[in-house]
Amino acid sequence: MNASGFRRGRRAIAGVLLLSLAFAACAPVSTPAQPTDAPAEPSALVTSNGFVCPEPSPRAEVTSKQINLFLWTEYVPADIIECFSLVYDIQVNQEYFSSNEELDAKLRAGAAGYDIVHPSDYIINVMIRGGLLQELDKSRLSNLANLNPGYLELYGDQADYVSPYQLGTQAIVYNSAVVENPPTSWADLWSPEYENRLVMIDDTRVIIGMALLTLGYDINTSDAAQLAEAEERLKELASTNVKMWDSDSPKTALIAGDADLGVVWNGEAFLALQELDTIEYVLPSEGAILFQDGFAIPTDAPHIDAAYAWMNYLLQGDVAWLLLQDYPYTVPNQAALDFAQANHPDVYGAYAESNITNASPEDLQNTHRVEDVGDALQLYDRVWTEIKGGS
Repeated sequence: MNASGFRRGRRAIAGVLLLSLAFAACAPVSTPAQPTDAPAEPSALVTSNGFVCPEPSPRAEVTSKQINLFLWTEYVPADIIECFSLVYDIQVNQEYFSSNEELDAKLRAGAAGYDIVHPSDYIINVMIRGGLLQELDKSRLSNLANLNPGYLELYGDQADYVSPYQLGTQAIVYNSAVVENPPTSWADLWSPEYENRLVMIDDTRVIIGMALLTLGYDINTSDAAQLAEAEERLKELASTNVKMWDSDSPKTALIAGDADLGVVWNGEAFLALQELDTIEYVLPSEGAILFQDGFAIPTDAPHIDAAYAWMNYLLQGDVAWLLLQDYPYTVPNQAALDFAQANHPDVYGAYAESNITNASPEDLQNTHRVEDVGDALQLYDRVWTEIKGGS
């Protein structure tokens, strides 16, 4: 799940102030008519898991009979996908990717027929520059009003092309039961005591950015010499300490004991903690890496009506609250938080009280964002090929 630099200083502090707006708990606003744990009405649509599907609000006019989704692996709750199919009586076809680069490469290679794709961070701008995404008609997305304005502003011009979904951090996770000397920095991951013990997300820009930070460089540098230094540093890490690369479900290796520590997204760390109470999540001293993502419509999408219906449905508070339960990253949808607080206080409480999901504003001051580096992306791709080729 990913900047010419995060532009530390003024921009970083501004981002923190915006983020902190959404961390404050708000009193519930309105409660949808049908709490999802109430008995289903005879006419209600219910998923195979027993989840009562909320009605679309508003209901879009959809004549398409199918929708084709290209999504991150393990990131959209199954109940949401099934509900969308039920409430619109539409066939939902799903394909999955595990990295931004995979998504971008497939569309550039001519893959067609997708109605919804799910890019994050810098790849959004790369895909916009490449003419791969449509500018959104926001008049068809009335539920954008459910988003916290502070979070929405973090997307900047990207919000013209993506409907915001989730945000979060990428940092260090470890199992305190078996890691005797916990890491506190990115640089610590090179320690000899972590030999063959790391699980790492398979993310070009985040992992190279991590190495750049240990060298004192900008995570968005275009300097070939600096990237060459990062390459050598990462080759060392990959050959000694990295046990596996996994962007599909890195939490699985931690829970099973196949890896003891590594680099994951905050939502994965939170889910791992639910299964293993010795999991700890650390924002490294050099600074964690922030991400934001959203749904977008490819330029050649064949089912535009279904695509807008999908995005607006997932912006409903009584739908999006499932993210807190199934994939608890940082949810920018205030209506979802309000609904969960009113109807599922246990789920809301676990989310709101977690320092994994909700980092403090002080911690977020020391963060970085991955940005579009233009043609220098080719340098990153070459470095990544060399690293992965030798690991």
